Amino acid sequence: MSANFIIAETESFQKLIQKPHFRPLYSKIVDYIYPQLRQNPFFGLNIKKLKGDLNNFYRYRIGNHRLFYTIDKTKSMVFIIGLRPQDRDNFMRI
Repeated sequence: MSANFIIAETESFQKLIQKPHFRPLYSKIVDYIYPQLRQNPFFGLNIKKLKGDLNNFYRYRIGNHRLFYTIDKTKSMVFIIGLRPQDRDNFMRI
């Protein structure tokens, strides 16, 4: 990938990260995960493309949490849409 992707956070994600239990995790996201997603949001050790009805979404594993995002290839943008603790129902609540 030659072009760097732009990271865009949705309003709902910005509200979510204001919660006290997500603040420490957000600094890790900004410092370590966003640089990786800017380079290549499609592939990586902690990146997985979702399947089925959610096949337009990706998730990035951060310990016991999952960061959910979509990619607009034409605009070279990554839209950060959600962050949830890991459980079986996460994908239904994106």
